[in-house]
Amino acid sequence: MSTEKKQGGLAEKLLYNNKSIFELESSDERARMMEFAEDYKYFLDRSKTEREATEQIIMTLDASGFREYHLGDKVKAGDRLYYNNRGKNVFAISVGRESIENGVRICASHIDSPRLDLKPSPLFEADGVGYFKTHYYGGIRKYQWTTIPLALHGVVTRADGTTVNVNVGEDKGDPVFCISDLLPHLSKDQDTKKLSEAFSGEGLNIMICSSPYTDENGEITESDAVKLNVMKLLNDKYGIVETDFLSAELTAVPAGGAYDIGFDRWLIGAYGHDDKCCAYPTLRAVVDAGETEHTVIVTFADKEETGSCGVTGMKSSILIDIIDALSEQFGVNPALVRSRSCCLSADVTAAFDPNYSDVFEKRNSAYLHRGVALAKYTGARGKSSTNDTSAEYAGFVRSMLDRENVVWQMAELGKVDAGGGGTVAMYISQFNIDTIDIGVPVISMHAPFEIISKADLYEAYKAFAAFCK
Repeated sequence: MSTEKKQGGLAEKLLYNNKSIFELESSDERARMMEFAEDYKYFLDRSKTEREATEQIIMTLDASGFREYHLGDKVKAGDRLYYNNRGKNVFAISVGRESIENGVRICASHIDSPRLDLKPSPLFEADGVGYFKTHYYGGIRKYQWTTIPLALHGVVTRADGTTVNVNVGEDKGDPVFCISDLLPHLSKDQDTKKLSEAFSGEGLNIMICSSPYTDENGEITESDAVKLNVMKLLNDKYGIVETDFLSAELTAVPAGGAYDIGFDRWLIGAYGHDDKCCAYPTLRAVVDAGETEHTVIVTFADKEETGSCGVTGMKSSILIDIIDALSEQFGVNPALVRSRSCCLSADVTAAFDPNYSDVFEKRNSAYLHRGVALAKYTGARGKSSTNDTSAEYAGFVRSMLDRENVVWQMAELGKVDAGGGGTVAMYISQFNIDTIDIGVPVISMHAPFEIISKADLYEAYKAFAAFCK
């Protein structure tokens, strides 16, 4: 059920009419959207980092009958497997009933989101206040990260090789952390600067403590007493010392969970929609599919927000290694399998925002409540760094969505010269795999609090389910 609806007069038949789910979907289907959104919010609140998302995904796959796979394992048709890549990247695999010679269907989402990583040596004290220094991860607007409650998530690997998990700021009774900003009474000089210059990366220092360490007599006997107090508290709870920060992955993310937005509750506001609002529907799609006709691989990648580099990003060879290993198990040429494979690059796009309509081109924008958004190409300005799928593959996907009554729309990110952005599509298509971008439209993308439609989330699930089955 594309948004090119059919019944009615000649205009209905020939013209593109981008209708909303309120016009196209039944009340029963809308009720299912609301129910699906509650499951998604539960997942989202427990998946603020790629490590946490990996844990949630594997828990779901284990509970659904998937078993862990290692390269070289014997496999057979009907197997449901997962590959855990270093605890930060997962592949769910459904080995199809038909020959893998016909290709693999791939859904590729990512589970990292913009955030503030702690520097390797983050701890310092200044004028009686303790701070963590940060290095922002991914594309952020720095001012959005000041004066909001922050939680600390991650792991610390100690000198003895043991690793401890850190999660502070999410549970009832936990403290939170924050980055201060200037009061308006003293911000005259700051107000004259460009927005990109008024807030610096080096200024995103997180307040973590404001009291000194005192001895058993209540006396301050050490220099850097606030810094020492921080380390005493951390040592008591986690058994770490300052040098252990050198082998840690700690990150500050917005504290708190997902919220319904609006009196009607049709929107979800939360941190991390990009790209977990695509990752969760792909997870549910492969789990709910049961045994599949085609061999399906759903990848939940890391490092997309920083260019997909590293062993857990999509520039890694691991996806191709898995396809090649499966091909060899069945005695099929891996190059032939790749040439007959296809992919949905499951990533978000920008939703039209009436508050900032000047950066959008209305005829080619994604709108809230009008379904999952296809993007034939992404990139910036002259389609820089884009995959730009073929008309034939775009036609195949739209026909599939129509056949399965999925509400969908076609969209660009924004006006041609307003900016741009990319996805993992180009890193998959380089291996001779047809790929197209498809995902949930987002308002305030990359902000600490992003907004999506429950309807679009559910239509994304229906799209991925159609592809997987």
